[in-house]
Amino acid sequence: MKKIIYLMVVLGVTLTGCNPMEDIYNDIDATVDPIVGDAVITLSDEDYDELELNFGNFNSVDDAKSMLPSFLSDKYPVWGAGSTALVTFKWYNPIETYEAAVYELSDAEHNAITGTTYGNFDESGHIYDYLDATYPNPEEGDFVSLRYRFYNGGEMTLTDGFAFENGSWVKFTGFTEDQYNAMGEGFPNFSSEDEANQKIPIALLDVYKFNPKSAGDIVLSMYELYVGGGVTESYTAAYIFDGEAFSAYNNVAEETVQFGHDGTTWVPDNTIKYTFTSADVDFISNALMATYPGPADNVGFFGSFDRRESSSNYWSDAMLLEAFNLLLDNKHPSAEEGQKYVLTYIIYNGSTTNETKSVIKTGGVWVYQ
Repeated sequence: MKKIIYLMVVLGVTLTGCNPMEDIYNDIDATVDPIVGDAVITLSDEDYDELELNFGNFNSVDDAKSMLPSFLSDKYPVWGAGSTALVTFKWYNPIETYEAAVYELSDAEHNAITGTTYGNFDESGHIYDYLDATYPNPEEGDFVSLRYRFYNGGEMTLTDGFAFENGSWVKFTGFTEDQYNAMGEGFPNFSSEDEANQKIPIALLDVYKFNPKSAGDIVLSMYELYVGGGVTESYTAAYIFDGEAFSAYNNVAEETVQFGHDGTTWVPDNTIKYTFTSADVDFISNALMATYPGPADNVGFFGSFDRRESSSNYWSDAMLLEAFNLLLDNKHPSAEEGQKYVLTYIIYNGSTTNETKSVIKTGGVWVYQ
Protein backbone atom coordinates (compact mmCIF):
# COMPACT_ATOMS: atom_id res chain seq x y z
CA MET A 1 0.00 0.00 0.00
CA LYS A 2 2.81 2.42 0.84
CA LYS A 3 4.40 1.77 -2.55
CA ILE A 4 1.23 2.89 -4.27
CA ILE A 5 1.05 6.11 -2.23
CA TYR A 6 4.67 7.00 -3.02
CA LEU A 7 4.09 6.39 -6.69
CA MET A 8 1.13 8.76 -6.70
CA VAL A 9 3.18 11.48 -5.03
CA VAL A 10 5.93 11.20 -7.64
CA LEU A 11 3.36 11.21 -10.41
CA GLY A 12 1.77 14.37 -8.99
CA VAL A 13 5.10 16.14 -9.02
CA THR A 14 5.67 15.10 -12.64
CA LEU A 15 2.26 16.36 -13.73
CA THR A 16 2.55 19.76 -12.07
CA GLY A 17 6.12 20.36 -13.30
CA CYS A 18 5.69 19.27 -16.92
CA ASN A 19 6.43 22.70 -18.54
CA PRO A 20 9.65 24.08 -17.01
CA MET A 21 10.26 26.40 -20.03
CA GLU A 22 7.01 28.23 -19.28
CA ASP A 23 8.29 28.98 -15.79
CA ILE A 24 11.55 30.28 -17.25
CA TYR A 25 9.74 32.63 -19.64
CA ASN A 26 7.46 33.81 -16.85
CA ASP A 27 10.51 34.57 -14.76
CA ILE A 28 12.01 36.55 -17.65
CA ASP A 29 8.78 38.50 -18.12
CA ALA A 30 8.70 39.33 -14.43
CA THR A 31 12.31 40.53 -14.29
CA VAL A 32 12.56 43.98 -12.79
CA ASP A 33 15.58 44.90 -14.92
CA PRO A 34 14.88 43.68 -18.47
CA ILE A 35 17.57 42.72 -20.93
CA VAL A 36 18.26 45.83 -23.00
CA GLY A 37 19.86 45.68 -26.42
CA ASP A 38 20.47 47.98 -29.37
CA ALA A 39 20.51 46.68 -32.93
CA VAL A 40 21.22 48.22 -36.32
CA ILE A 41 20.01 45.95 -39.12
CA THR A 42 19.28 46.01 -42.84
CA LEU A 43 16.68 43.50 -43.95
CA SER A 44 18.01 40.71 -46.16
CA ASP A 45 16.27 38.69 -48.87
CA GLU A 46 15.75 35.94 -46.29
CA ASP A 47 14.07 38.44 -43.95
CA TYR A 48 11.61 39.49 -46.65
CA ASP A 49 10.88 35.81 -47.33
CA GLU A 50 10.21 35.28 -43.63
CA LEU A 51 7.78 38.23 -43.76
CA GLU A 52 6.14 36.62 -46.84
CA LEU A 53 7.01 39.61 -49.01
CA ASN A 54 7.64 37.94 -52.36
CA PHE A 55 8.80 41.12 -54.11
CA GLY A 56 11.51 41.84 -51.54
CA ASN A 57 9.99 45.07 -50.27
CA PHE A 58 7.07 46.52 -48.31
CA ASN A 59 4.13 48.15 -50.04
CA SER A 60 4.56 51.27 -47.93
CA VAL A 61 6.42 52.64 -44.92
CA ASP A 62 3.22 52.26 -42.87
CA ASP A 63 3.10 48.55 -43.79
CA ALA A 64 6.67 48.19 -42.57
CA LYS A 65 5.83 49.89 -39.28
CA SER A 66 2.92 47.51 -38.72
CA MET A 67 4.75 44.31 -39.71
CA LEU A 68 8.20 44.80 -38.23
CA PRO A 69 7.26 44.74 -34.49
CA SER A 70 6.40 41.01 -34.59
CA PHE A 71 9.49 40.35 -36.71
CA LEU A 72 11.67 42.07 -34.08
CA SER A 73 9.96 40.16 -31.26
CA ASP A 74 10.89 36.90 -32.98
CA LYS A 75 14.44 38.08 -33.68
CA TYR A 76 15.13 39.41 -30.17
CA PRO A 77 12.75 37.40 -27.92
CA VAL A 78 14.38 38.24 -24.57
CA TRP A 79 14.92 41.97 -25.07
CA GLY A 80 12.69 44.27 -23.07
CA ALA A 81 11.87 47.89 -22.29
CA GLY A 82 14.51 50.38 -23.38
CA SER A 83 15.79 48.28 -26.28
CA THR A 84 16.08 49.87 -29.72
CA ALA A 85 16.38 48.60 -33.27
CA LEU A 86 17.33 50.82 -36.20
CA VAL A 87 15.91 49.00 -39.23
CA THR A 88 16.65 49.79 -42.87
CA PHE A 89 14.20 48.31 -45.36
CA LYS A 90 12.96 48.63 -48.94
CA TRP A 91 9.51 49.85 -49.89
CA TYR A 92 7.59 50.36 -53.13
CA ASN A 93 7.70 54.04 -54.05
CA PRO A 94 6.81 54.46 -57.73
CA ILE A 95 7.57 57.69 -59.58
CA GLU A 96 5.42 58.49 -62.59
CA THR A 97 7.25 58.79 -65.92
CA TYR A 98 6.06 60.61 -69.03
CA GLU A 99 6.76 61.00 -72.72
CA ALA A 100 5.65 63.51 -75.33
CA ALA A 101 6.72 65.15 -78.56
CA VAL A 102 8.70 68.34 -78.05
CA TYR A 103 6.79 71.57 -78.74
CA GLU A 104 8.87 74.63 -79.67
CA LEU A 105 7.52 78.06 -78.68
CA SER A 106 7.40 80.77 -81.32
CA ASP A 107 8.62 84.35 -80.89
CA ALA A 108 5.02 85.48 -80.57
CA GLU A 109 4.32 83.00 -77.77
CA HIS A 110 7.32 84.27 -75.82
CA ASN A 111 6.32 87.89 -76.40
CA ALA A 112 2.71 87.33 -75.35
CA ILE A 113 4.00 86.47 -71.87
CA THR A 114 6.77 89.04 -71.47
CA GLY A 115 5.12 91.95 -73.28
CA THR A 116 8.37 92.58 -75.18
CA THR A 117 9.55 91.83 -78.71
CA TYR A 118 12.73 89.86 -77.88
CA GLY A 119 11.29 86.38 -78.50
CA ASN A 120 12.59 84.92 -75.25
CA PHE A 121 11.89 84.69 -71.52
CA ASP A 122 14.12 86.42 -68.99
CA GLU A 123 12.52 85.39 -65.67
CA SER A 124 12.20 81.86 -64.30
CA GLY A 125 8.48 82.39 -63.71
CA HIS A 126 7.73 83.19 -67.35
CA ILE A 127 7.53 79.54 -68.38
CA TYR A 128 4.95 78.90 -65.65
CA ASP A 129 3.00 81.96 -66.78
CA TYR A 130 2.97 80.40 -70.25
CA LEU A 131 1.69 77.09 -68.85
CA ASP A 132 -1.12 78.81 -66.93
CA ALA A 133 -2.14 80.83 -69.99
CA THR A 134 -1.94 77.95 -72.47
CA TYR A 135 -3.41 75.20 -70.27
CA PRO A 136 -5.97 76.94 -68.02
CA ASN A 137 -7.68 73.69 -66.97
CA PRO A 138 -4.98 71.02 -66.67
CA GLU A 139 -5.84 67.58 -65.38
CA GLU A 140 -3.83 65.37 -63.06
CA GLY A 141 -1.09 63.64 -65.06
CA ASP A 142 -1.04 66.06 -68.00
CA PHE A 143 2.48 66.39 -69.44
CA VAL A 144 4.06 68.74 -71.98
CA SER A 145 7.59 69.03 -73.29
CA LEU A 146 8.57 72.60 -74.23
CA ARG A 147 11.50 74.05 -76.09
CA TYR A 148 11.89 77.75 -75.30
CA ARG A 149 14.50 80.47 -75.30
CA PHE A 150 15.79 82.10 -72.13
CA TYR A 151 17.97 85.17 -71.74
CA ASN A 152 20.40 85.42 -68.84
CA GLY A 153 23.32 87.53 -69.98
CA GLY A 154 23.04 85.64 -73.24
CA GLU A 155 20.31 83.64 -74.95
CA MET A 156 20.13 79.87 -74.58
CA THR A 157 17.62 77.28 -75.73
CA LEU A 158 16.11 75.09 -73.00
CA THR A 159 13.97 71.98 -73.31
CA ASP A 160 12.11 70.98 -70.14
CA GLY A 161 9.16 68.79 -69.30
CA PHE A 162 6.24 69.81 -67.10
CA ALA A 163 3.79 67.41 -65.47
CA PHE A 164 0.65 68.52 -63.64
CA GLU A 165 0.69 66.67 -60.30
CA ASN A 166 -1.24 67.40 -57.11
CA GLY A 167 -2.46 70.76 -58.33
CA SER A 168 0.77 72.25 -59.68
CA TRP A 169 3.28 71.90 -62.50
CA VAL A 170 6.35 69.77 -61.70
CA LYS A 171 9.45 70.51 -63.77
CA PHE A 172 11.64 67.80 -65.33
CA THR A 173 14.84 69.59 -66.30
CA GLY A 174 16.20 68.61 -69.70
CA PHE A 175 19.77 68.79 -70.97
CA THR A 176 21.13 71.73 -72.96
CA GLU A 177 22.88 71.44 -76.31
CA ASP A 178 26.25 71.94 -74.59
CA GLN A 179 25.49 69.13 -72.16
CA TYR A 180 24.59 66.75 -74.99
CA ASN A 181 27.86 67.68 -76.70
CA ALA A 182 29.74 66.94 -73.44
CA MET A 183 28.12 63.48 -73.48
CA GLY A 184 29.53 62.88 -76.95
CA GLU A 185 26.36 63.59 -78.92
CA GLY A 186 26.52 65.47 -82.23
CA PHE A 187 22.88 66.53 -81.86
CA PRO A 188 20.91 67.59 -78.77
CA ASN A 189 19.38 64.13 -78.28
CA PHE A 190 20.21 60.46 -77.82
CA SER A 191 19.83 57.78 -80.45
CA SER A 192 18.61 55.04 -78.08
CA GLU A 193 17.22 54.55 -74.58
CA ASP A 194 20.17 52.32 -73.64
CA GLU A 195 22.58 55.09 -74.56
CA ALA A 196 20.61 57.55 -72.44
CA ASN A 197 20.62 55.26 -69.42
CA GLN A 198 24.35 54.75 -69.75
CA LYS A 199 25.36 58.40 -70.11
CA ILE A 200 22.84 60.32 -67.99
CA PRO A 201 23.99 58.98 -64.57
CA ILE A 202 27.51 60.20 -65.37
CA ALA A 203 26.27 63.58 -66.59
CA LEU A 204 24.20 64.10 -63.43
CA LEU A 205 27.36 64.16 -61.32
CA ASP A 206 28.31 67.33 -63.17
CA VAL A 207 24.76 68.74 -63.16
CA TYR A 208 24.65 68.57 -59.35
CA LYS A 209 28.28 69.48 -58.78
CA PHE A 210 27.32 72.73 -57.05
CA ASN A 211 24.13 71.33 -55.53
CA PRO A 212 25.41 68.08 -54.02
CA LYS A 213 22.97 65.32 -53.24
CA SER A 214 22.88 62.95 -50.28
CA ALA A 215 22.68 59.17 -50.40
CA GLY A 216 19.11 58.15 -51.14
CA ASP A 217 18.16 61.38 -52.93
CA ILE A 218 16.07 60.92 -56.08
CA VAL A 219 16.32 63.42 -58.94
CA LEU A 220 14.05 63.89 -61.95
CA SER A 221 15.39 64.41 -65.43
CA MET A 222 14.22 64.56 -69.03
CA TYR A 223 16.04 63.55 -72.18
CA GLU A 224 15.30 63.56 -75.89
CA LEU A 225 15.37 60.71 -78.41
CA TYR A 226 15.37 61.16 -82.14
CA VAL A 227 12.70 58.76 -83.47
CA GLY A 228 13.10 59.59 -87.16
CA GLY A 229 11.28 61.72 -89.70
CA GLY A 230 12.46 64.92 -88.06
CA VAL A 231 10.58 64.04 -84.86
CA THR A 232 12.14 64.22 -81.41
CA GLU A 233 10.37 62.64 -78.43
CA SER A 234 11.12 63.51 -74.83
CA TYR A 235 11.10 61.04 -71.94
CA THR A 236 11.28 61.58 -68.21
CA ALA A 237 13.22 59.39 -65.82
CA ALA A 238 14.20 59.26 -62.18
CA TYR A 239 17.68 58.56 -60.85
CA ILE A 240 18.83 57.76 -57.33
CA PHE A 241 22.11 58.78 -55.70
CA ASP A 242 23.95 56.29 -53.48
CA GLY A 243 26.47 58.77 -52.09
CA GLU A 244 28.93 58.31 -54.94
CA ALA A 245 27.03 57.69 -58.18
CA PHE A 246 23.61 57.99 -59.79
CA SER A 247 21.71 55.04 -61.21
CA ALA A 248 18.30 54.49 -62.76
CA TYR A 249 15.62 54.43 -60.06
CA ASN A 250 13.60 51.19 -60.03
CA ASN A 251 10.65 52.47 -57.97
CA VAL A 252 11.95 50.87 -54.77
CA ALA A 253 13.21 53.24 -52.07
CA GLU A 254 15.08 52.61 -48.84
CA GLU A 255 13.88 53.90 -45.49
CA THR A 256 15.33 53.66 -42.00
CA VAL A 257 12.98 53.59 -39.03
CA GLN A 258 13.87 53.24 -35.38
CA PHE A 259 11.81 50.98 -33.14
CA GLY A 260 11.81 50.93 -29.37
CA HIS A 261 10.59 48.30 -26.93
CA ASP A 262 7.96 49.73 -24.58
CA GLY A 263 8.03 46.80 -22.17
CA THR A 264 5.36 44.87 -24.04
CA THR A 265 6.13 45.13 -27.74
CA TRP A 266 8.16 47.00 -30.33
CA VAL A 267 6.82 50.34 -31.52
CA PRO A 268 8.11 52.89 -34.05
CA ASP A 269 10.20 55.27 -32.00
CA ASN A 270 12.23 58.38 -32.75
CA THR A 271 14.32 58.16 -29.59
CA ILE A 272 17.96 59.16 -30.00
CA LYS A 273 20.37 57.71 -27.46
CA TYR A 274 23.12 60.25 -26.86
CA THR A 275 26.16 60.24 -24.55
CA PHE A 276 27.67 63.59 -23.59
CA THR A 277 31.13 64.45 -24.86
CA SER A 278 33.64 66.68 -23.13
CA ALA A 279 32.68 69.40 -25.63
CA ASP A 280 29.05 69.13 -24.50
CA VAL A 281 30.06 69.54 -20.86
CA ASP A 282 32.19 72.57 -21.76
CA PHE A 283 29.26 74.09 -23.64
CA ILE A 284 26.95 73.66 -20.62
CA SER A 285 29.58 75.01 -18.24
CA ASN A 286 30.08 78.16 -20.33
CA ALA A 287 26.37 78.66 -21.05
CA LEU A 288 25.34 78.52 -17.37
CA MET A 289 28.36 80.14 -15.73
CA ALA A 290 26.49 83.36 -15.02
CA THR A 291 23.36 81.57 -13.76
CA TYR A 292 24.96 78.84 -11.64
CA PRO A 293 28.62 79.90 -11.21
CA GLY A 294 29.58 77.24 -8.65
CA PRO A 295 28.02 74.13 -10.29
CA ALA A 296 28.91 75.34 -13.80
CA ASP A 297 32.54 75.94 -12.91
CA ASN A 298 32.72 72.60 -11.08
CA VAL A 299 31.32 70.55 -13.96
CA GLY A 300 33.61 72.33 -16.40
CA PHE A 301 36.65 71.50 -14.28
CA PHE A 302 35.83 67.89 -13.31
CA GLY A 303 33.68 66.88 -16.29
CA SER A 304 30.99 65.39 -14.05
CA PHE A 305 27.76 66.78 -12.61
CA ASP A 306 27.76 66.87 -8.82
CA ARG A 307 24.56 65.11 -7.72
CA ARG A 308 25.16 65.25 -3.95
CA GLU A 309 22.33 67.28 -2.43
CA SER A 310 24.58 68.38 0.41
CA SER A 311 27.11 69.90 -1.99
CA SER A 312 27.24 73.60 -2.86
CA ASN A 313 27.86 72.50 -6.46
CA TYR A 314 24.74 70.32 -6.57
CA TRP A 315 22.95 69.92 -9.90
CA SER A 316 19.22 69.47 -9.30
CA ASP A 317 16.90 67.80 -11.82
CA ALA A 318 15.56 71.25 -12.76
CA MET A 319 19.07 72.60 -13.37
CA LEU A 320 19.96 69.57 -15.47
CA LEU A 321 16.81 70.03 -17.55
CA GLU A 322 17.79 73.65 -18.16
CA ALA A 323 21.20 72.43 -19.32
CA PHE A 324 19.62 69.79 -21.56
CA ASN A 325 17.44 72.43 -23.22
CA LEU A 326 20.43 74.63 -24.00
CA LEU A 327 22.50 71.74 -25.33
CA LEU A 328 19.80 70.10 -27.47
CA ASP A 329 18.60 73.40 -28.92
CA ASN A 330 22.19 74.03 -29.95
CA LYS A 331 22.86 70.55 -31.34
CA HIS A 332 19.44 69.86 -32.87
CA PRO A 333 17.69 73.22 -33.43
CA SER A 334 15.29 71.78 -36.03
CA ALA A 335 14.09 68.90 -33.82
CA GLU A 336 10.39 68.29 -34.38
CA GLU A 337 7.70 68.19 -31.74
CA GLY A 338 7.74 64.79 -30.05
CA GLN A 339 11.42 64.08 -30.67
CA LYS A 340 12.86 62.01 -27.82
CA TYR A 341 16.36 61.75 -26.38
CA VAL A 342 17.89 59.39 -23.84
CA LEU A 343 20.83 61.32 -22.44
CA THR A 344 23.75 59.72 -20.64
CA TYR A 345 26.32 61.81 -18.78
CA ILE A 346 28.87 61.46 -15.98
CA ILE A 347 27.90 62.37 -12.42
CA TYR A 348 29.56 62.39 -9.03
CA ASN A 349 27.51 61.10 -6.10
CA GLY A 350 30.35 59.99 -3.86
CA SER A 351 31.87 58.11 -6.75
CA THR A 352 31.97 58.73 -10.47
CA THR A 353 29.31 56.94 -12.47
CA ASN A 354 26.90 57.40 -15.35
CA GLU A 355 23.35 58.74 -15.08
CA THR A 356 20.63 58.66 -17.73
CA LYS A 357 17.61 60.92 -18.23
CA SER A 358 14.92 60.78 -20.91
CA VAL A 359 13.48 63.97 -22.44
CA ILE A 360 10.92 64.76 -25.13
CA LYS A 361 10.26 67.97 -27.04
CA THR A 362 6.83 69.26 -26.04
CA GLY A 363 5.47 72.69 -26.85
CA GLY A 364 8.82 73.69 -28.27
CA VAL A 365 10.82 72.87 -25.13
CA TRP A 366 12.49 69.75 -23.75
CA VAL A 367 10.74 68.15 -20.75
CA TYR A 368 11.36 64.98 -18.81
CA GLN A 369 9.53 61.87 -19.91
